[in-house]
Amino acid sequence: MPDKETEKTSLKGGPLNGVKVLELGSLIAGPFAGRLMADFGAEVLKVEPPKKGDPIRKWRYLHEGTSLWWYVQSRNKKSISMDLSKLEAQEMIRELAKEVDMVIENFKPGTLEKWGIGYEDLKKVNPKIIMVRVSGYGQDGPYRNKPGFGSIGEAMGGLRHLTGFPDRPPTRVGVSLGDSVSALYAVMGGLMALYYRDCKGGEGQYIDVALYESVFSLLESSIPEYDKFDVVRERTGSSLPGIAPSNTYQCKDGKYIVIGANGDGIFKRLMEALDRPDLRDDERFATNDGRAKFADFLDRIIEDWTIKRELKEALRILDQYDIPAGSIYSVEDMFKDPHFLARDMICEVEAGQLGKLKVPGIVPKLSETPGSIKWAGPKLGEHTEEVLKETLGITEQKYKELKDSGVI
Repeated sequence: MPDKETEKTSLKGGPLNGVKVLELGSLIAGPFAGRLMADFGAEVLKVEPPKKGDPIRKWRYLHEGTSLWWYVQSRNKKSISMDLSKLEAQEMIRELAKEVDMVIENFKPGTLEKWGIGYEDLKKVNPKIIMVRVSGYGQDGPYRNKPGFGSIGEAMGGLRHLTGFPDRPPTRVGVSLGDSVSALYAVMGGLMALYYRDCKGGEGQYIDVALYESVFSLLESSIPEYDKFDVVRERTGSSLPGIAPSNTYQCKDGKYIVIGANGDGIFKRLMEALDRPDLRDDERFATNDGRAKFADFLDRIIEDWTIKRELKEALRILDQYDIPAGSIYSVEDMFKDPHFLARDMICEVEAGQLGKLKVPGIVPKLSETPGSIKWAGPKLGEHTEEVLKETLGITEQKYKELKDSGVI
């Protein structure tokens, strides 16, 4: 066993330093999970198809043919180009599986099995392996073979039904929330399996993450409310149904402020800030269940106050009374905000020919073993030669043959 000093030194690269992950996924959910593992020190080997690479390389804004998103989503990873439909590539995956702790994949269920690199296949060569599987509907059930995307998961999982205003069609959140939440569950499941294996003497296992279930898990009290009261929660715009006051209010300068005064003590302080002692001391508003009955009335009172003040003035006053309140930030606001900058939430990284690029910082922040950004998303196949020769011991001649035949 290594002594404590040696152990402490090894963790300087992050708490997952020494953990090896093979990423077989593409686009968002699987690769976002891989990125989070890599942020905290895991060695993540990302497998991409030759010539094309991960499709996310062509998503949204491109610089000289490469998406800026790519540099974020694949930071700290090593890129291996390999055609998984070819037998020699499948054999190399089985060999790599002997060397890694975890595989992350988000193919349609059955795809890896078709290629002979599913969980049961890899378990034969490495009984300790952990496989994190992300898919639209999960690895079983009647919908398992349906194609799934995060947007469909958000719809089936109930989020889209709740998003927007009641007099308009359902809308989406402005980011790929279903994929991102699934990635968080994927990491959590992978780390729990790692803990069970390495600290509890357990074996390897696979983790089944379904996009729709990840979204479904966010629905708060919707299930018991429907079960007992037949209540179907509907779209309510910017308000928070049953919890008051909590809403978005317009200010004098046309900007908007979000105020969350749904705590009993906070509500009293808000009424003091609004110079409404009559409402502060009104027993009807002493607790949330009473306030919720008068949510529209309280919202009108609050907006009557905000509409007479510019956003900065409203924030200043509410800060004095210790009221949770904030403006609605755009990314431009974040770039200028001293708190974002003080907490290193916007970092700068070298991105090859692109030069310096600002990217999101690390979340969460660990006091003793923080994560780090070592490099931006790599070139396609940048580490293929290194990994195949050093890890698998492939000769120069064999490497050339694999390249000429299109396997890598």
